[in-house]
This record gives sequence, structure tokens and C-alpha cells, in this order.
Amino acid sequence: MSWVRVRVLLLALLVAVAGCASFGPKLQSPQLSLVAIQILSGDMFAQRFKVRVKVENPNDLEVAVSGIEYKIFLMGDSFAEGASDQGFVLPAKGEAEFDMTVNTNFVSSLGRLVSRMGGGKLENVEYEIAGTLRLQKGLMRTIPFSHSGTVNFVKQLEKLEGKAK
Repeated sequence: MSWVRVRVLLLALLVAVAGCASFGPKLQSPQLSLVAIQILSGDMFAQRFKVRVKVENPNDLEVAVSGIEYKIFLMGDSFAEGASDQGFVLPAKGEAEFDMTVNTNFVSSLGRLVSRMGGGKLENVEYEIAGTLRLQKGLMRTIPFSHSGTVNFVKQLEKLEGKAK
């Protein structure tokens, strides 16, 4: 086979692969929001929280997620970051909820949050959650996401106080 034929064949193969990729589905970033934050345990040095996350899928396709890497900010300060290997399936144009356990330390997170609130109640606390979803299959193996909103700690603290009585 001559070099000209090999080059033409390689060029044709590259064009075909590029053409196929352009016809594949374009996945939009899902919207992740914090539903609740519950204090599981804590002392002066470290706290464990259960964070309930809602994921909305804007795509026409079901998305199988194998895990998530995330960073959570409260009032602009870093609160928690990490990864979860808990898989779940997002239905097409649907939503799913899951829990993550996060660990923080007082100095870098909750202490700063309480001081920034100026002794006020922890209601309508601004948050941002950002990171990537790892997908179980497909050519595209990660989808980035970023979302901000508010979350209410008071409801969670009232639930804990009610259980303690």
C-alpha cells in the first residue's frame, strides 16, 4: 500500500470519527442543590454532617452516575470537600436525592460561619456546591456542575433538639 493511500485512509478515518462524535448527545450539566444539612456529631475540633443533595437532570437521557467530587461553600467560605462513590441513576428530565456524610473542622468551617452570622440564626445561609459527576458509561465520563442557593440550619437543629427531649 502506498503512503498516499495510507494518508488518505487515515484522513478519512479521522473525519469519520469526528463526524460521529458531533452527532452524539450533548449532555447539559445537572443542577445540584442542598436540601438539608444535619449535624451528626461534633466537638470543638471536628464535626460530621449529613448533607442531603437533590440532583435535577435537564437531559432527555437517563444518566447513570458512579460518583461525585464536590466542594461546598457556606457564605463564601469553604465548608467541605471530598468525593462520594455512591452511585445513582438520574431519570431523563427527572431528579434524584442522596445523602453524603462530610467531615469538617471547627476552625476552618463552622466557627467562621457562626462568627459571620453575628450571633444570628443560621437561616437562609448562602451556599455554593460545585464539582463533577463521574458517569458509569459513555464517551463523556464526567459532567461539571455548579449551583448556589440558600439552606436552613434552624430546621435541622430544631429536629435534633426535638429528638433529644
